[in-house]
Amino acid sequence: MFVDELTIYAKAGNGGNGVVRWRQEKYQPKGGPAGGDGGNGADVYVRAVKDLNRLSKYTGNKTFMSENGEPGTKKSKAGSNGEDLYIDIPVGSKVTDVNRKRYFELTEIGQTQKILKGGNGGLGNEHFKSSTNQTPEESTDGIPGEDGDFLIEVALIVDVGFVGYPNAGKSTLLNALTNATSRIGAYPFTTLEPHLGDLYGFILADIPGLIAGASDGKGLGHKFLRHVSRTKMLLHVVSLEQEDPLAAYYTIRKELDQFDTSLSQKEEWIILTKNDLVEQDFSDQMQKEFAKTENRVLVTDAEDAETYKTLRDALVRHLRESPNS
Repeated sequence: MFVDELTIYAKAGNGGNGVVRWRQEKYQPKGGPAGGDGGNGADVYVRAVKDLNRLSKYTGNKTFMSENGEPGTKKSKAGSNGEDLYIDIPVGSKVTDVNRKRYFELTEIGQTQKILKGGNGGLGNEHFKSSTNQTPEESTDGIPGEDGDFLIEVALIVDVGFVGYPNAGKSTLLNALTNATSRIGAYPFTTLEPHLGDLYGFILADIPGLIAGASDGKGLGHKFLRHVSRTKMLLHVVSLEQEDPLAAYYTIRKELDQFDTSLSQKEEWIILTKNDLVEQDFSDQMQKEFAKTENRVLVTDAEDAETYKTLRDALVRHLRESPNS
């Protein structure tokens, strides 16, 4: 199952304690303070990776603990620092620090962000030596590391996002173009989470069906619309079985524009599906009407495999030639 939202708990390492130790010299059991400082606790980072379903690996254990610093030792030797912890999350994620009301976005593979700071190590007794205190028995404990809850939300960064009404044929189209295995059913909301497919190295995403009011949160609203915001181009899938395909198209187009005006700047192809279920005259009429949008219009037919090949070849050629790919 694709997991695009998860809350985790993370804690940075505590600083190690400083210690009381003495230089061991002949006939002088306390030859002077030599207690080492504690090591620093490890920091916690998030790191963007290509695996878009990385969060699914964390559903069984949502707690992340980084290493504590080691206590100081004799001969003024400091304890070892904890090893920093890196939590891999999908590229495109927004990380919200629930407790501190701040957030970070990771939009490039390999990008890192420190989210918690480890505690500093305590001081050994050598720090407390003075002219009036040659044999200090004092040391300090390490400082606790920061901790908190973090909400991770994935907004897919994919090459092509499929949008359209529920049951428009997006899952069928994704399966036909790629190696995806998205469920297909003749009823709305068969797809309850985005499904991904690979087309010669390009990632295609079947975004769950939108409905009127989605930009205001109706239905699954913003949860799905956020995945559209970072796709490089859109395939707007419209079923010719709709009572009014043009009205269906403009309804979804309105929701996209209201959610994020930048979506209207993305390249959009219109894919008319289920051509085999309507009269040819109606299909021809709709193709002419949709051509007026000045978007590229293609038609698919479940009984004509060549229509999918035509779309696949055109899409791959376009993506390879695109300067953003």
